Amino acid sequence: MDSHDVRREWADRSGEYSPTYYAHYGPDATSECLLSILDQYVPRDARVLELGCSAGRHLAALADAGYSNLTGVDVNADALDVLAETYPNLAETGTFHVAAIEDYVPELDEEAFDVVFSVETLQHLHPDVAWVFDDIASIVGDLLITVENETGEYGAVNYVDDDVPLYYRDWQQVFTDRGLVEVQSTDGKRDTIRAFRPAE
Repeated sequence: MDSHDVRREWADRSGEYSPTYYAHYGPDATSECLLSILDQYVPRDARVLELGCSAGRHLAALADAGYSNLTGVDVNADALDVLAETYPNLAETGTFHVAAIEDYVPELDEEAFDVVFSVETLQHLHPDVAWVFDDIASIVGDLLITVENETGEYGAVNYVDDDVPLYYRDWQQVFTDRGLVEVQSTDGKRDTIRAFRPAE
């Protein structure tokens, strides 16, 4: 499976792990953790970008808490339709894009967002597009949060449901190698939550 196959898999995803699937569950403990971290470092008007926003459940939690400058990008066009139906206020006030991360992020200016975060999204990027991690680091003004599965051997790949690749990476190393400083981390049941800030 190459990077184009991976992109198509998520762009056409339906059923389990689709935007509708996540919208059904709504904001969760991860949403609360993201909110807690943001509250420590940035004001409510911070420019926030979610990479792989799906139906917007985490951004909806931030909006409910008073964050007002929210942007999301997802490769699945259906995600934004589900978002508009499930979270109409977020759809009206936020900014959303249908694009692959590796197409969208390189077009942004440096420090384009105060906060950038991903939840179980970067782990699905094919090694062929790992160069985009440089661009992700460059657009962070104040805070980067990764919520990714690190339970496997770094460098290995696991196929979820036999068709969705999950690439295990050491996210601390990925982003500290790119000039960010890890300021906190928490090991969850499945995911590791890491927060990074630009070096002083």
